Amino acid sequence: MASAGLFRLPVNCRSVILRTVCNRPLASVKLCQSHGRISTTFVHPQFRQRLALITAGRHYHASHPRSNSAIANDREGPIPSQNHDSLPPKEYEPPKTGFLSHLPASWVPYAELIRLDKPTGTYYLFFPCLFSTLLAAPLAVPIASPPSVLGTSLLFFSGALIMRGAGCTINDLWDRNLDPHVRRTRLRPIARGAVTPFNALAFTGVQLLTGLGILLQFPYQCLFYGIPSLLLVATYPLAKRVTYYPQFVLGLTFSWGAIMGFPALGIDLLQNSAALTAAAFIYTSNVAWTVLYDMIYAHMDIKDDSKAGIKSIALKHDKQTKQILSGLAVTQIGLLAAAGVAAGAGPVFFIGSCGGAAVTLAVMIRKVNLKSVKDCWWWFVNGCWLTGGVISAGLGAEYLVQYSKRADEDAELNTLEVV
Repeated sequence: MASAGLFRLPVNCRSVILRTVCNRPLASVKLCQSHGRISTTFVHPQFRQRLALITAGRHYHASHPRSNSAIANDREGPIPSQNHDSLPPKEYEPPKTGFLSHLPASWVPYAELIRLDKPTGTYYLFFPCLFSTLLAAPLAVPIASPPSVLGTSLLFFSGALIMRGAGCTINDLWDRNLDPHVRRTRLRPIARGAVTPFNALAFTGVQLLTGLGILLQFPYQCLFYGIPSLLLVATYPLAKRVTYYPQFVLGLTFSWGAIMGFPALGIDLLQNSAALTAAAFIYTSNVAWTVLYDMIYAHMDIKDDSKAGIKSIALKHDKQTKQILSGLAVTQIGLLAAAGVAAGAGPVFFIGSCGGAAVTLAVMIRKVNLKSVKDCWWWFVNGCWLTGGVISAGLGAEYLVQYSKRADEDAELNTLEVV
């Protein structure tokens, strides 16, 4: 029986001892990383075990490969526990549940490319279109009918689905060399090599042609208002390389639909000053809302963005985030109210849309934990429905009230004409 012995070895002998010990079954070894040395303790032969290397982010020698845990720690800090926000899987795993799991395997990367399994972005792109449609409907002459409002809204949703997918593809093409360095995006189709840049570019062309086909279903004036937005769609990914405020560029892009509802219902913005003013206010209100929710979204990647050199408002104003969010909320609600005044909206809109948005935004800003990826994601997803939902409900109720009044007035006029 050999008694325990303790040996101190210089740093340059580590790899030799490690290889020797790993090939000798007579010892179990305890490695202690302290002051650049390794201590090895030999114990009774009955405890024959192979060496288990557990590192905290540093490998022992160039000849000894780093473990996955070491790489993760060196890049991200301590590996989160099960109760913390966990890292994505080390290797890509095809979807086993949900809509994507029923698609042919060759379609899945393209469905993932347009975020078909993460539709929140589509809803955020659709809501400004819905806001402007409901705000513009009472300004149309004659007032837009419910079927026309519904049909226009469905067309806008189709367009939002297609154009959001095109925007995601363009974004991933721009970011194909950055996404592999961000843990949330490193398994995206282009980043992992499932879709080549050429195929992604061709796929973008198909999406843009489909979007053009949907745009042509609207009155021809919409063509002149809609095409300029493509410039913003293409340049947003570039913004995060040159400015800390790419969220503002995203706001200009995602809010474009707040203008489109007016020409979609036959209102000429250049000939109707009230409609033009309302469109300008609802558009800028949506820009503020986009910056607000995307600032929360940006906090999910704040550490990785810093390492990858990606700029964001969350990085620039990390310590003042809640104050900035509050200012954006006040700006959004103020501009939303101004849009209602310009459009001649009544108390239903101001109580439902403006009041409801004030409550939902206040709750979100107060409760969101910006240090938690999971919490930021929850509020990003649910804030879409909370704030977007109450604004839409208020606008919809206001439209129905005005439509009912207009119908009663028309009925009275018809009665007087008959008499």
